[in-house]
Amino acid sequence: MARSIYITSAEGNTGKSTIALGVLDTLTHSVRRVGVFRPVARSSHEPDYVLELLLEHLKAGASSVNGTGPVPVQSYEQSIGVSYDAVNTDPDAALAVIVQRYKAIEAFCDTVVVIGSDYTDVGSPTELAFNARIAANLGAPVLLVLGGRDSQSQGEWLGQSPARTVTEIRQLTDVAITELRDEHASLLAVVVNRAEPTELEAIVAAVRTVVDAPAHQKETGLAGEMPVWAIPEDPYLVAPSMKSIMEATDGTLIKGDPELLAREALGVVVGAMSMVNVLPRLIEGSVVVVPGDREDVLLGVLLANASATFPSIAGIVLNGGFELPEPIQRLMEGLAPSLPIIRTDLGSYQTTLRITRTRGRLAADSQRKHDTALALFETHVDASVLLDKLEVSQADVVTPLMFEYGLLERARSKRQHIVLPEGEDDRVLRAAATLLARDVADLTILGEEIEVRSRAIGLGLDISRAQVLSPYDDVLRLRFAEEYAKLRAHKGMTVDHARDIVTDVSFFGTMMVQLGIADGMVSGATHTTAHTIRPSFEIIKTRPGVGVVSSVFLMALADRVLVYGDCAVIPMPTAEQLADIAISAAETAVQFGIEPRIAMLSYSTGSSGEGADVEKVRTATALVRERRPDLLVEGPIQYDAAADALVAATKMPGSAVAGRATVFIFPDLNTGNNTYKAVQRSAGAVAIGPVLQGLRKPINDLSRGALVQDIVNTVAITAIQAASLTEAAASAAATSNAKVSV
Repeated sequence: MARSIYITSAEGNTGKSTIALGVLDTLTHSVRRVGVFRPVARSSHEPDYVLELLLEHLKAGASSVNGTGPVPVQSYEQSIGVSYDAVNTDPDAALAVIVQRYKAIEAFCDTVVVIGSDYTDVGSPTELAFNARIAANLGAPVLLVLGGRDSQSQGEWLGQSPARTVTEIRQLTDVAITELRDEHASLLAVVVNRAEPTELEAIVAAVRTVVDAPAHQKETGLAGEMPVWAIPEDPYLVAPSMKSIMEATDGTLIKGDPELLAREALGVVVGAMSMVNVLPRLIEGSVVVVPGDREDVLLGVLLANASATFPSIAGIVLNGGFELPEPIQRLMEGLAPSLPIIRTDLGSYQTTLRITRTRGRLAADSQRKHDTALALFETHVDASVLLDKLEVSQADVVTPLMFEYGLLERARSKRQHIVLPEGEDDRVLRAAATLLARDVADLTILGEEIEVRSRAIGLGLDISRAQVLSPYDDVLRLRFAEEYAKLRAHKGMTVDHARDIVTDVSFFGTMMVQLGIADGMVSGATHTTAHTIRPSFEIIKTRPGVGVVSSVFLMALADRVLVYGDCAVIPMPTAEQLADIAISAAETAVQFGIEPRIAMLSYSTGSSGEGADVEKVRTATALVRERRPDLLVEGPIQYDAAADALVAATKMPGSAVAGRATVFIFPDLNTGNNTYKAVQRSAGAVAIGPVLQGLRKPINDLSRGALVQDIVNTVAITAIQAASLTEAAASAAATSNAKVSV
């Protein structure tokens, strides 16, 4: 039986989807099979964007029912109860269908997030009562979302709707809880969303006086203190994107980068006056409405946006339906503006009116809103209290999403400084925005500052907390050149030659790590593996006691995480190198919370086979036991005997590793690389890596096809490695000092 939560509100525009995303994210980090259900869909003729958002988030790491890999547990159609029309026609019949369809989802989930209706224009005044009735019939406790803003205010830009007073919120709480109680719904917790940032404590205290009142306490249905949280208003979450504005004005993109349509517009400027009067009125992040026959204003706004002395705007809407004259079009072709320029047939008044009435929404394609929503939820809602109230126990398996979340949590708790050399790549900028929003690491991005920051702003990303550094910075360039010349003096390196070499971003970033300016580096999104890691071989070098730099992949299967090595660096390792790889891989496993049980793989198990390849593995296994007698290691062993307990019972009974291996060491790169890719594709595993190991300081390589989440994960891994190396060095120093004092 699933333990569900019903998220509903007393009105529209409360930002309920933000809360639903946060709850879903919290549950997917703790529970294996999480479902999503929408009892009443927003519309019967167009997709429900809230449901799409949540299902997209669920896809990131949820496992299928049979546990074959990270695929969605449910389809969009399965996730919907009924339409508004069905509710209005026959509420009782609609309720019966809702319960039936919910039960189908509940049957294969450990927990279900249920999102109440949205108070659309077809909603009724009794909508909260109907949501409460649904919750009671589903047996799902209610997380009540109250709006900290007056959603009924008219004629204002959505992000500027007036804040409710503490008294108004208290009264709204009382009315909403009474309605829930009348329909016999159990109240789990209350969240006041979009609250005035300076009034959070007062709001929580006021709401608590209501939920703790005797009249409500005896009806809540849950024991213990009722959780109450307040989440502040954030202008980006309620701001519409340029894409939404284009749709609202029936517009067409005539110039600019389509990628930049994702940027949020934080205000409206009507540029119907002369250019000299428009320029002082430009505001950061605004959309500028320009009459289509005012080419002078259009060009002036474009030049202002390109200038460092004026605010960066989100886009331009040309109204009136005028075609731009051919000379102006030719001029703009030469300027090649990336700023979105939209043309609409509407007049100035209608264009502005439609823009100001365009609602910002948290959709699956809005990265900044997604990151902001999760960061706000993590900061202001106590996830452990929420899980405790839901009586959700931690799963005894580790799904890919759980593992990825664990990486971010560990990196966040051991805050490190990571350098990202490829600031010209949009994926790197998107990953940086996510990492900064989630407080995972401090970042330095290499590139020319005005170019990097302008591109990030255009993409609607916030990287303001990152340092952006040019590899041609005169002071660091000279310092790095002098240090590199010393390190490579035996190769005849001079400072003059080194000055040219260190401007290469891979060398520049590696020198930052070498000199302690950064704790680690992640690169490779646009550069080859050789280009990324060669400087580390020359500059960082290996740790004491480690003979080679090698790599592992962290293979997140449906229910556990395994370590595969070496799949990326050493083509034909010797027995000594295999032993090195195994010991380094065991240490890497420990860094990421995996108990190391090492399988030294071969085509033969135990003493059954002969040949040079088997003997190499046998020798390597003996070396591991000799150098690290504390490690559990078995070899030579075949993959099936290492991974399957039934096979192990036949081929190697009594082994502490066979059938339970967590670290798989392949005899050569060909075998390792093909195996990890086969498991990734056939078993639906998430392959995280390659993670380089054996270096004194962490440098990690990305695939050139890396996704944004791959970059986020690799930065988190690098931060964890850096913290572990620092802790190990401190421990060794303390031990050494203790011996000296004795």
